[in-house]
Amino acid sequence: MANPPPLLLFPLTTLLLILSSLAQTTTTNNQQQPPSPPLTSDYYAKTCPRFHQVVQTIVVPKQSTTPTTAAATLRLFFHDCMVGGCDASVLIASNAYNKAERDQDINESLAGDGFDIVTRVKMALEIECPGVVSCSDVLAAATHDLIIQVGGPHYDIKFGRKDGLESKATNVEGNLGRSNMSMDSIIKIFESHRYTVREMVALMGGGHSIGFAHCKEFQSRLFGPKPDPSVHPKLAEKLKRMCANSTNDPTVSAFLDPISAGNFDNMIFKNLLNGLGVLGTDQAMASDPRTRPIVEEYARDQVLFFHDFARAMEKTSVYRVKTGDQGEVRRRCDAFNNHPKGQ
Repeated sequence: MANPPPLLLFPLTTLLLILSSLAQTTTTNNQQQPPSPPLTSDYYAKTCPRFHQVVQTIVVPKQSTTPTTAAATLRLFFHDCMVGGCDASVLIASNAYNKAERDQDINESLAGDGFDIVTRVKMALEIECPGVVSCSDVLAAATHDLIIQVGGPHYDIKFGRKDGLESKATNVEGNLGRSNMSMDSIIKIFESHRYTVREMVALMGGGHSIGFAHCKEFQSRLFGPKPDPSVHPKLAEKLKRMCANSTNDPTVSAFLDPISAGNFDNMIFKNLLNGLGVLGTDQAMASDPRTRPIVEEYARDQVLFFHDFARAMEKTSVYRVKTGDQGEVRRRCDAFNNHPKGQ
């Protein structure tokens, strides 16, 4: 059979050239779009070498003069991370065009001391190294240092987060637990964020070890025709007296650890085993078969509790973080840089 004319070979040759060109283009594009940089412990070593010192100079005296700062900041950090990731979206103020996360009802009880410490640290850093440190890194660093200051465990923390570009109140519901929820619902929320039950108990116990709550969060357990029988009688009487005028003064609050208030330790778990849980969701951890064994472990072994809490905080601190061009470094923590209408 005669060989085909050379002209019939050209389409194949052309196809190979095209495929080769496409491969080179793809390789070039991949080189032009590297993956987002990872978080590192020394992220600010060159750009803001006194970052940690500046944080400390603000955090230490603030906690000393206002002992509720650590609890307020830890809660603020957790509420930020659980809604879209640790991106400082909870710090954004609402405006005429947008209702932000912080004004969703579950966030209205976030204490002002948490916002205040972030604002103070950010202002100091803007003087030290303008436009370098993100608000999300400020919140993460302040939380870390405050936990240690009140006696909590050290845990590894890395930096390089960018601040998010969205904050909507409608994003909050379903991502955070409420004090009147069942243990089933609380567990489901934590599982939706990829936490185990053990991690949930460690985080709730740790946060509530130094935490406080307004009367409206637990008064249904005290007043009315069917008070909660799981509340220890002496604690119930103390809380009733404290909250008697809470309708006129909604700012009245109680420490969630009535025995070792303000100290980060495992006392809250011992309290729960004795019916001294202020919140219904806390006390439920001592009765639910999925959580009670963990509560008992932590009540016996503070070292184990500290270890588990530290690992859970490391996990939380990198949850769905934004890096590279996924966010920005805000000039002010309560407003986006270039989004005057909020989004």
